[in-house]
Amino acid sequence: MNHALARAREGWHGFVWFFKGMMGENAYRDYLDFHRRTHPGATPMTEREFWRDKTDRQDRNPEGRCC
Repeated sequence: MNHALARAREGWHGFVWFFKGMMGENAYRDYLDFHRRTHPGATPMTEREFWRDKTDRQDRNPEGRCC
């Protein structure tokens, strides 16, 4: 029984990870990781600045979004 529960939990965590990725929830964290690797020592955008920049870029260059 514990094995089945562990597999179900693993499946749920995989789904949550996938869903967050699809919704863009991980975008700021991914940006920070990328920024640290490519611009060490430089100050990254704040989360608010990041989302504003991302939204502005999407508005200027729509890429098949639904909304």
